[in-house]
Amino acid sequence: MEKEHTTHSTLALLALAAMLLAGAMPSRAQVKYETFIYTNDAIGAEIQELSAERAARGSYAGELLHAATDAGKGIAAGYVTSVIDLGVNAIASLITRPSRLKKEWEETVMAESTFETKFGTVSEINDFYSAPSTEGPMDPKGMRFNGIGCLRRSETGDTVFYVSCHVDRSKLNRIVDHSKFELVLDTLVLCPTHSNLPNSALPLPFYFSERGSYNLELTMKLTSSWINELTLLQKDKELGRFTLTVPVDSAQLGRDGKYRYVRGLTQGAPIAVEGESFIVPRSFMGYRDANDRYHNSWGTGEYKITVSLKETCDVTDDYRERWRADRKRRKRMEPKEGWTDSAWKVIESQRWDEIARQWVITTLSAPADIITGDLINKMGLAEE
Repeated sequence: MEKEHTTHSTLALLALAAMLLAGAMPSRAQVKYETFIYTNDAIGAEIQELSAERAARGSYAGELLHAATDAGKGIAAGYVTSVIDLGVNAIASLITRPSRLKKEWEETVMAESTFETKFGTVSEINDFYSAPSTEGPMDPKGMRFNGIGCLRRSETGDTVFYVSCHVDRSKLNRIVDHSKFELVLDTLVLCPTHSNLPNSALPLPFYFSERGSYNLELTMKLTSSWINELTLLQKDKELGRFTLTVPVDSAQLGRDGKYRYVRGLTQGAPIAVEGESFIVPRSFMGYRDANDRYHNSWGTGEYKITVSLKETCDVTDDYRERWRADRKRRKRMEPKEGWTDSAWKVIESQRWDEIARQWVITTLSAPADIITGDLINKMGLAEE
């Protein structure tokens, strides 16, 4: 293991030397996340079938009476978001000084044991449902939303992170009964060595021998704004959130260094997506017909999705024992004297892809001197 670590360290130093000779500041490689908001028109039809089945069992009033009795007994194709990081996103200073003691070294490596980022839709998406309703603000007919996914590829195009969650079709009755839905994890692919850890301004690779285990926490939040019949505005209300937490150790990886999970195929207990969300309330939008008669109607449901990605790791006892050697390694990786970090700039764009029938939301985050007009034009972005 030590020999492998030494070999990787040597390669990292050679890569660093090449960057320094080229006059470049060592920085994190380009990172691109694509987050998908799946849609499926068939899910609305399934909800309608469940509603019809409930109606066939008896009147709605009867359903309410039955629920009250049970309570007394004590029964309880999509949009794409791209995040591109062309610079350095570090939490703490990693430049070592000869006077630093072991405690200071440990504080540094612990600070870089967490990476967090957030991305999501730029403006509201306006079709949680496929068509307006004349029945009410919480009419689930035509619901199209069908889940969330996220993808990251390496610079060579290899998948190093992929997660796919869909609406739990076995619990659609919760929409009919409570206006709530849940998500289920279908597929997960993780490659810790291509993660954002260590969260360092230096080109430090991830080693299980140094960092122990790898932990992913993905939080997906759904918010909405709407107006009711009384013209009362509800602004940016959180309807629900989902959290996926996955700890991974080296024993769980395949030969290619990846962790894989496929629902129904991977042995062991299913990985649960915790949380729930209300369906999106429709905004009131009265209208007049061709005979100038006024009618009540409700829209297609506007909403936003925010995805928070958090990666964490630890520091092994063996790594702590080698803190002096690691201090020297970091010293050799320091940037050239006189280098100063530039201000960061964020460019965002949102467009509809007619061919794929999906929104594409791109967020470009990088040092201001890297985001040139030519780069913005090539990516099809619009500077705010």
